[in-house]
Amino acid sequence: MPLDAFLTERLVCPQDHGPLLHLDTDTGPDEVLYNPRLRVVYRVDDGIPVLLIPEARPVDDTEHDALMARSTR
Repeated sequence: MPLDAFLTERLVCPQDHGPLLHLDTDTGPDEVLYNPRLRVVYRVDDGIPVLLIPEARPVDDTEHDALMARSTR
């Protein structure tokens, strides 16, 4: 179940309180919330965002570039 657009517009990163990018991915989970400033990904489980700091996954430069390219589509 995809995230509701109303919800994704209001979600913020629990670490820096900035906006998150809502993205569909080719690998891994179907959708993620991405903070490009901190380069961390939060997963979405069955339409529920998991915005727990210990659950955030850091991304490397290659994945960051791929996520940013996906955000401009």
